[in-house]
Amino acid sequence: MKTALDFSEIDAGMLAEVGGKAANLGELTRAGLPVPPGWVLTTEAYRQVADGLETSGDGLAERARRHLLQAPVPDAVHETIVTSYAALGDDVPVAVRSSATAEDLPFASFAGQQDTFLNVVGAQAVVEAVRRCWASLWTDRAVAYRESNGIDHASVRLAVVVQVMVDAQVAGVLFTANPVTGRRREAVIDASPGLGEAVVSGAVNPDRFIVSGGEIVERHAGDKRLAVRALPGGGTERVESAGQDGFCLTDAQVRELAALGDRVEDHYGAPQDTEWAVDADGRLWLTQARPITTLYPLPATTRPGLRVYFSLNVVQGVMGPLTPLGRSGLRLISAGGASMFGHGPADRIDGAPFLSESGERMWIDLTTAVRSRVGRAMLPRMLTLGEARTAPIFDRLMEDPRLSVVHTSRRPALRALRRFAARIHAPSRVLMALTRPRKALAYAARVGERLDERLRLPASVTPAQRLDHAERVLSGTFPIIVSIMPIVITGYGLYGLAAKLSGVPMGEMLDVLRSVPHNPTTEMDLELWDLATRIEREPFTSAPVAELVRLYQAGELPPTAQQGVAAFLDTYGHRGVAEIDMGLPRWSENPAHILGVLANYLRMDGGADLAPAALFAKGVQEARGAVAHVAAQARRKARWRAAVVRFGLKRTRTYAGLRELPKFYAVKAFAAVRRSLLVVGDHLVELGVLDSAADVAHLDLAELRAALAGGDLRELVAERRAAYEQESRRRHVPRVLLSDGTEPAALAESAADGALTGTAASAGTVTGVARVVLDPIGAHLEPGEILVCPSTDPGWTPLFLTAGALVMEMGGAMSHGAVVAREYGIPAVVGVPDATHRITTGQEITVNGAAGTVTLPE
Repeated sequence: MKTALDFSEIDAGMLAEVGGKAANLGELTRAGLPVPPGWVLTTEAYRQVADGLETSGDGLAERARRHLLQAPVPDAVHETIVTSYAALGDDVPVAVRSSATAEDLPFASFAGQQDTFLNVVGAQAVVEAVRRCWASLWTDRAVAYRESNGIDHASVRLAVVVQVMVDAQVAGVLFTANPVTGRRREAVIDASPGLGEAVVSGAVNPDRFIVSGGEIVERHAGDKRLAVRALPGGGTERVESAGQDGFCLTDAQVRELAALGDRVEDHYGAPQDTEWAVDADGRLWLTQARPITTLYPLPATTRPGLRVYFSLNVVQGVMGPLTPLGRSGLRLISAGGASMFGHGPADRIDGAPFLSESGERMWIDLTTAVRSRVGRAMLPRMLTLGEARTAPIFDRLMEDPRLSVVHTSRRPALRALRRFAARIHAPSRVLMALTRPRKALAYAARVGERLDERLRLPASVTPAQRLDHAERVLSGTFPIIVSIMPIVITGYGLYGLAAKLSGVPMGEMLDVLRSVPHNPTTEMDLELWDLATRIEREPFTSAPVAELVRLYQAGELPPTAQQGVAAFLDTYGHRGVAEIDMGLPRWSENPAHILGVLANYLRMDGGADLAPAALFAKGVQEARGAVAHVAAQARRKARWRAAVVRFGLKRTRTYAGLRELPKFYAVKAFAAVRRSLLVVGDHLVELGVLDSAADVAHLDLAELRAALAGGDLRELVAERRAAYEQESRRRHVPRVLLSDGTEPAALAESAADGALTGTAASAGTVTGVARVVLDPIGAHLEPGEILVCPSTDPGWTPLFLTAGALVMEMGGAMSHGAVVAREYGIPAVVGVPDATHRITTGQEITVNGAAGTVTLPE
């Protein structure tokens, strides 16, 4: 390959050789877009200078930079630079820019991680700028960015773009989609006089324009107090001024820029972050284009009009991606649910029509509910209980004229609800819950026994029969487990009735729900603590978790511990972190999390009054006191009201814990199907289709069935695993997303500085040290520390036993984390926006679980 290339010689296929920026400039040049001319020094030149560079070890960034800055430029490379520069003309001012093979990628832009040198004049100055550009591949920020994105340092190379400078009178950046709200085809333009460096570096307050549908919908004038200007002999200067009135672009230029952005996006087929400049003659130049990597991908839809999607992941407290197998399982579960309302899919493996995917996550299309009278009446009430932070978002969406009511008749919804109620025998089960609580509890237990019978499978069945069984079980699980819900709803309905009869708001009655019985998650956590009180302290207090796992799997833990852990996993081993994803291992497969929690419990120092059993008993007493208080308030109005309140709240406490039971059963089904599919995976390994049985996680059920015929899916599995790992690094997942890319939460007004407010979930006030935890596996929480996390599922709850309070970004007063926090008697505030970003580990904070506030130090 030639060491230097003209832009027109570069195509996207050369990305690995010349880097993202150079390949993009080549694409833009051939597309006829206005790109200043220039050339690229390929990575071959970098390889020669970087020969012998060690790309690992301590002090890597500083060592690598020193090596590159001190290494001589090979004669042939030096001559190529001088000759190519001369071909541009006599002492032409140029920009010398990095083009790393790991920048401008679809998932990582690396914008600004390497250095750019502007207005370089003279051949020797260009040679030196190229050398410094090579060295900038190893800036501290570039090394840290690669590590955070899982990119191997040894695999990265850097080409250098040398581009003729534009004599910019005005310059800036243009996003072809709004980077704040996510709205696609809404151009956002920042502009300031002089070179674009002032805008790109954030050194100036620029003019801002927003263009939608060819019309300028917003204008904001910046003060423009600083400009970066080119100096006559080379280099740049920063010129400060008193600022400029008015705008630095005309409306016509703004529209021309937006149209150019549309052309660039159409060319690449994805939203772009571009840089541009307007020269002294008023000509518009495009100097850079890269993907906008921060936008959340849109769910695929064939339905017309604006659609509203709600994150199923958020509902379930799983912020990470789901495996293909996990998504396939949820589609089958949803198909069983939709069929109960009379809206089942033609093929159950496709899932319910309202279910979509994007970003390796699942989304529920709620457009019909938002645009119907019945949905508008029911949705806010449902969200207030389970996802209170989302309820105001839907309130605002209902004011959007694009989402006006079109489904005015209540009949279709009522027919569907009647069908659903009839199939789960709701009237008779409500009556049973009101009059015969023991029978109601026995029924809930029989549902589990019935499910266990369906999950049993002879060892002699064929792989194809295992797949048939998986489809039957998963599509039939929802109709079985949802039959418990009329009992649960009866309990919560009586809770609401008690609030009305007593005049005590439901938010002030939360103590009634402390330490409720019959909650499988609470029972699991208490059993784990009890196990910690009975087992031998060694080796738990001295050995690392990996060693504990080895000892347990070899049957070499001390007898009490070995037997106790085995018994615990026999009952609860089907659970795990992100347990709704049947592609992920269960605790029974990998007990590291459970063994680590036991080790943490055994290292704790605390009195008997802090033991979970004592706290649970205390919560029972507090709940009884709360019931008596509410009944007393009702008695002031009428004696019969007090009797009804006592009756109702007694039933509430009897049934509230069953709220967790349907999910407990569903996860048991996922675990059983997973075990069966791992056997199918072993068969596929024997056929040479897969490398490992665990690779079934990266295939859906239809693909597994097709794989029984043979073939080789190892490359596909590798691609899927890479996509999963890439999505695992995504920190922000919208809770609500519109089909035009808008995140409605981003449109809301921000809270006042320092004020963190959410939903009151569990009463009490605690001041303590915060511990921000993004993943519960391996996490350690000192007694009394305040757990700050994105969300929770049952895999998190062992941490609650040592937490002084809970702060959660997701959820509502009836969400999983809130329910468990109340049962353990720890204050909790949920639905706190950006809590894991605004609170730092070690910071002393105050959590007021009754007011729903988190106070940070001034």
